Amino acid sequence: MPSTGGAGEFRTKVLVVEDEEFTRTILTDSLIASGMRVRSAVSVAEALDVLLEFEPNAVVTDLHLGPGPDGVDLLERLNRDLPWVGQVVLTSHASVQVALGVNRRIPERAVYLVKSRITSLGDVEEAIFDSITRTTADEPSGEDFPDDRFELSASQGEVLRLMSEGLSNAAIAARRETTLRSTESLVARTFATLGLSNDPSTNARVLAVRMWLQGQVVIRDRTSTTPRTGSDQS
Repeated sequence: MPSTGGAGEFRTKVLVVEDEEFTRTILTDSLIASGMRVRSAVSVAEALDVLLEFEPNAVVTDLHLGPGPDGVDLLERLNRDLPWVGQVVLTSHASVQVALGVNRRIPERAVYLVKSRITSLGDVEEAIFDSITRTTADEPSGEDFPDDRFELSASQGEVLRLMSEGLSNAAIAARRETTLRSTESLVARTFATLGLSNDPSTNARVLAVRMWLQGQVVIRDRTSTTPRTGSDQS
């Protein structure tokens, strides 16, 4: 469980979007009590205003938000403009099809949470942390290049760069303004992409940094067709 409270510690930031006052208040107050920083909104328009100023790590939204744009519209906007923000769908419907109809879908990386199945606040917290972890789901498959270089996503490359500076996972989480849990998951996937196993006789962290410094890592720049090596990032 990541650190979420205490002076100077990282606190997960969550935006709750819910038009029902009772649910919104209970959820917001509970998450604040757990140590998170929480803001709330009652509509998509209000949520978009809060997003720009608050910059949350995750958004928890109901699907039905009264007249106007709904939760799916908000999630589609997040997918397009803020793909690093975790998405949690909070709904009364156990079936996505019943909730949305046959012609609409929620993004695949969103965590679907049915209100009637929530047994404790821990269920919501777990969904939030899971959604933040899923923001790196678009990372490359890890196929190695012919010259023994490995392609990593920009987020994986950033993690390796911070490792090369000697930062711990907790320090990396704070620097990237994400949770320790999601950082640990990203680090583990980065090691797997580099083909580094959990062999107790080796130190995967040291080997990964060595590969980075020796230029064996290629970072795929989404704005360019030319990949960059790890040594080009410093």
